[in-house]
Order: sequence, then C-alpha cells, then structure tokens
Amino acid sequence: MDTLTALKTYFGHSAFRPGQQELVEGLLAGRDAFGVMPTGAGKSVCYQLPALLTPGVALVVSPLISLMKDQVTGLEQAGLPAAAINSTQRPVEQQEVFAGARSGMYKLIYAAPERLLTGDFFKAMCELPLSYVIVDEAHCVSQWGQDFRPSYLDIAEFLRRLPRRPVVGAFTATATEQVKRDIVRLLTLRDPVQVTTGFDRPNLYFEVRQPRQKLTCLLELLEKRRDQSGIIYCSTRRTVEELCEVLCRRGYAAARYHAGLPDEERHRNQEDFLYDRVRVMVATNAFGMGIDKSNVGFVIHYNMPKDLESYYQEAGRAGRDGSPADCILLFAAGDIKTARFMIESTDNNEKLTAAEQEKVRQRDLQRLTRMTDYCRTSGCLRAFLLRYFGEEAPDQCGNCGSCLGETVEEDITVPAQKILSCVIRAERQLGYSLGRSTYFLILKGSGEQRILDKGLDTLSTYGILNEPLDRLQGYFNALEAQGYLRYEPEHSTITTTPAAREVLFQGRKVRMRRRLEEHRPSASPLPVDQPLMDRLKKLRLRLAQKGGVPAYAVFPDTTLRAMSAAKPQTDEAFRQLPGVGETKLHRFGPVFMEEIAAYLKENPS
Repeated sequence: MDTLTALKTYFGHSAFRPGQQELVEGLLAGRDAFGVMPTGAGKSVCYQLPALLTPGVALVVSPLISLMKDQVTGLEQAGLPAAAINSTQRPVEQQEVFAGARSGMYKLIYAAPERLLTGDFFKAMCELPLSYVIVDEAHCVSQWGQDFRPSYLDIAEFLRRLPRRPVVGAFTATATEQVKRDIVRLLTLRDPVQVTTGFDRPNLYFEVRQPRQKLTCLLELLEKRRDQSGIIYCSTRRTVEELCEVLCRRGYAAARYHAGLPDEERHRNQEDFLYDRVRVMVATNAFGMGIDKSNVGFVIHYNMPKDLESYYQEAGRAGRDGSPADCILLFAAGDIKTARFMIESTDNNEKLTAAEQEKVRQRDLQRLTRMTDYCRTSGCLRAFLLRYFGEEAPDQCGNCGSCLGETVEEDITVPAQKILSCVIRAERQLGYSLGRSTYFLILKGSGEQRILDKGLDTLSTYGILNEPLDRLQGYFNALEAQGYLRYEPEHSTITTTPAAREVLFQGRKVRMRRRLEEHRPSASPLPVDQPLMDRLKKLRLRLAQKGGVPAYAVFPDTTLRAMSAAKPQTDEAFRQLPGVGETKLHRFGPVFMEEIAAYLKENPS
C-alpha cells in the first residue's frame, strides 16, 4: 500500500499536510527523522503512518498520561491497534499489553520517559521487534527549552542498551535553534531527515487587550462564546480558583485545573472537558500538553505567560480541527512582575553549573522582554510571532486585532517629549530608574506618599501629562516599540535610549497608531446547513456516549461541516469527506447517512 492510499484508508485524508510526506517517507526508508511542526499541523500522522506500514512495534515516548490516552483513543476509533503503559494500570494489565505486543496485536505502544529503564519494561522492549522509537514533545530533552524534563535525558541510554537500535523519530511544536541542536545531539539522532514547517496557523485570530477591569472584559468575551469550548489560562492557582468560582456562579459549565488539586479531581475535570460535560476549563499552564481536543473555539490568557514559546503552544490548542478560533490575551503591567517572580522562583537545575544557571535566568528574562513587546506592539501580532520563530511574514495578516481594527495615526511628539523628559529627570534626581507605574504617577501629578517621600513632586515634569491611564499606556507602548524607551527586565524598570535625544532636541516626530474599533469578518470554510449540523452533532454525541469516547473522536467538527454541506447519500460520497477512513466509513457512515436522509425527507426544499 502506498503512503497516500494508507493515509486515506487509515486516517481519512486525501493529501498530506506540509512536511508530513517528507518525514513519513524518511522514516519508512529507515532514516531517523526530526520534525518541528506547530500544534494542529499533524505531527502524530508522521510517525503513526510509518508504524502501521512497517513490520514490528513502534514505541512512542510521551510525557503525559492524558496525551497517551488521547492518542490511543483516537487510534482505536480509527480501527488501528495501539495501547499505552502507564501508572494507572495494575501490573497484570501491563503484562497483558506486553503479551499483546509480542503476539502482534499492537503496532504502537505509548509510555512515559521515566519508565524506559525500569526492569520489567526494559526487558519487554528488548523482547519486542521494535521498528521505531518516537520521542514526542522532544523539546523536553533540552535544558534551554521551556519544559525541560530530566527523564528525557534517559532516552539516549535506553537506545544504547537495546539489542538493536531502531529508527528514531523526534517531534515538537516549538523549538529555537539552540533547542533543535540539543534535540539532535541528546537523542543521538543519526543524520536525520529534518523538517521545520511554517509556524503560521491562519485559522487562529490573535488579539491583545489591556482592559481596565480584566474580569469584566473576560465575562464579555465569554458571553459571546457560550456555545463554544474554550480554555482560560491563569498564571496562579489562586486566580484559577477565583475565576472558576465566579464563572460557575454565573451559570457557565466550568472546571478548574492546576497542580495543587488532588489527582482524582484533576483527572475528573480533564475528562469532563474532553467529553464536553463542561465547556470552559480554567487552568494554569499545568493543563494542556497533549490535549488533542479538536473543537476548542477559544483560548483566553487571563495573564501574560513568561515567554512566547509557552504562549504560542498554549494558544495553539484552539482550532486544532482547522476551524476559526480566537486566541486573546488580557494584559496588565502587573503580569510582568508575576512572570518575573516565577522566573526567579524556579528551582535550580542540579545538572547545571552556577554560571549555566545564571545564563538560563538571563535567557528567561530576555524571553520575558519579547513576550512583553508582543503585548505592547501596535503592529501585526501574527507577524510578530512568526518573526520571533525565525520566519518571514508580511506586515499585515488580516486576521489579528491589529490588522482588523480600524486605526487612526496620531502625532504624539509633544506627549512623547514630556514622557522622555520625565524619565531622564527622575533618573538624574534619584540615580536609578523607575517602573512604568511610578512614571504614570509623576506625570499625572499623584499625591501618593511614595512620590512625595522621594521628592518626585518637585520635578518640573510633575503633573505635566494628566491623561487617562490607557492613553499613558499607549504612549509608553509606542515609545518602547519605536526604540525611544527600553524596558529593563532585571529590575522591571524603564529607561531612555540614545534615540530619545532625537525627539527631545533634534525635531524627530513620533507617531502612534490607535485602534478605534474591530471589524472581524465572519469566517466559515464551508456553507454550513446549520439545522442539519445541529442534528449531526446530537447524533455524534449519542454515539460518543455509547462508545465511551469524546465526541471529536467520532468525527471532528470539520467533518460534520463538510457532511452538512455535501449531504452524502452513498458510501463513495461519504468516503470523500475529510477525516473519513475505511473503518469510520463502515462504523459510522450508515447511521449518519440515515440521519441525513431523514433530514432531507423532512426538508425537501
């Protein structure tokens, strides 16, 4: 069976996505492979398809039980043989999996990296005809990555001890050049086929808001999205608890998730979200890695993450099925302090020297600065993200808060001169720089005691720019973005750059674009017959409940949309729908076509 035929037969797709075919054919040819592909780009197909077409068993190293379970469930629904070994199983259940693998029952076995070198597991792997060892979330092997996991360093030793080294594949969603080099070196990849696909996800809408009241803004956003599933990320457990309580009181089907909850509650809440028993998950960044829920319609960050790698990975959990989805970040200056505190509070990595630890800290602070720049830019948000990850991007994308908003350009030279003068005079008087909020107080003429105690009320710039806070924030954002002010992450302070002299003394004009309102076109990839779509969703839910699987494991929304538009009445027509392989055609095709026929009979027009 050729790869395209296998892709349609097993996974229901008629064509490969960018990068997939090269990685698939590389693994099938016996070469190691390394893929960097954004969330939702189809990484799993790159190794699952070769595993199904190659004699033997593929071992997939995966960091989380939820990720393993989700992958295995999806494969089982497609009629493909897979199993997982994890700590929730009794020893007898694990032995049954090993026996099934030896008998040829399974083609893919999922396990955590901590298990690789343990006695029974390693012995079982030595007895199996391993065709591949696949490392998922491969960035976890690098101490320079955002999710370093020391147990990933055991993978190389595991490979070395095996009687025969299988072909090795490594996959991740985000990786800097340093992390890419670490992955190849630390996983001992041999001349791998390397593919880095574009990071762009055109279906995702990006926006940053700086509301005066975050909770009010969040509730407004949720009110417009009551029929969608979504994730709200918070930086602290306390915020998760408080927000979840507020949402539940207001009638939202919401659940919470953070590392401080009992394992049983975390597992229950995650299952409720995956199975659509709750619509909204309020969580810290402990939630999400490997959550392959395809119908997440929005991801809202209630607080700014500490780096763009984390943000893009978390935001990318929206719209995995290709549907339009929203990624909205609610930013406040206090988020910077919280993120900095988390960086400073991170436990030292015992595998690093003191000098290396300091280097990591400085790198994390630099990442925080770039994250803050993203929140304050007036330019295209998608372009900012793509350029950060090393891609070229046009100045406008047409699908972010900056590009879709109606803007007006203002000359802000006079307020800019006042601000720059204030920063310089305060530094000169005190001998050190101050934070944004303190400059706001000086410019507005605040009588707060800390201003009076430092004698800042004696400055000639005291009270010189008494404008609303959001206007002051906009001025500072523009001055930072254009290089006249510089944020110093070491002490969370603001200082001027040499370019400020051009504005103060050389007649340089400063202009700022201000957004007036947002104009978002409604986006739908197909002309959906909504009444039929609603019926198909209800049918899907009944089938999912009967099978004990999430609704999207039956069919994702993209398949249902195509189904409602095409209204197939024959096996051949049904087979042409995206996401319909042979197993799902025979398992679900008749019942869905029966529902479509009944709908057409009731609605002949």
